[in-house]
Amino acid sequence: MLFDNKDGPYSQNKQCELLGINKSTLYYVPTPVSRRDIDIMALLDKKYTDRPYYGVRRMTVYLQRDEKVDIGKDHVRTLLRRMGIMALFPTRNLSRPNPAHRVYPYLLKGVDILRPNQVWSVDITYIRLARGFAYLVAVIDWYSRRVLSWRLSNTLESDFCVEALDESLRLYGKPEIFNSDQGSQFTSEDFIKRLTDEKTVKISMDSRGRAYDNIFVERLWWSVKYEDIYLHDYQGIPECKSGLEKYFGFYNTERRHQSLSDKTPWEVYADGMFWNGDGAGERKQQSTLGRA
Repeated sequence: MLFDNKDGPYSQNKQCELLGINKSTLYYVPTPVSRRDIDIMALLDKKYTDRPYYGVRRMTVYLQRDEKVDIGKDHVRTLLRRMGIMALFPTRNLSRPNPAHRVYPYLLKGVDILRPNQVWSVDITYIRLARGFAYLVAVIDWYSRRVLSWRLSNTLESDFCVEALDESLRLYGKPEIFNSDQGSQFTSEDFIKRLTDEKTVKISMDSRGRAYDNIFVERLWWSVKYEDIYLHDYQGIPECKSGLEKYFGFYNTERRHQSLSDKTPWEVYADGMFWNGDGAGERKQQSTLGRA
């Protein structure tokens, strides 16, 4: 057992020494997020959804002048980082880079998206809850805008991202190109290995400063928040999971997109699979959409 208090071959001091951590870590109790901070984070989330180019300064002015919140820029920066939003650049960055992880080149510049499963993309967004917050990851097919799988988590660890990726690959085959940002979740050994195990999948990563490399997923997040999250004010993660399951079912099979000639993502995905000679479109029509 880690940090066993009982007599044994290793004392607590020795255990900490072997693990390379300070003994004070044993006594650290994480400070819960205050109700006030959660309310402010909800305001930041909504403003950032509308104005993704707002950084710390503009967010501080917005809170002080428009929302009459007594807050300084340092605290705004702290909250944005807790939410996973990069405050120094005009792009959201829920998954921070890990310098020890390999970064792959961006492969989509000038590429025409002509068929389903040509390009998949993944991203994470902050989800506000009445009693806290969570993080949502989704894998989307660029051609059809279809959400292939999703997961909800209360942390930014890579596990829930790997689960979403695994479900997409298991249910829908594999893409020619898989695109993500350079966040640590998507450059982690487990996530990359799941892609490289597929042999033929080419890995693409957004270059820094390219705010709209993942534009289809950005549009998805706007729809999810304004058409579901902000309307229902979910109390906690179980309720949010149930609501998102219904919403993504609606998004894929009922919500018509003007950019898709008023078809649903499911119709475009299935038609594309059929005309590309892969009967998977018909075979997978009843497949369960990825759940949290």
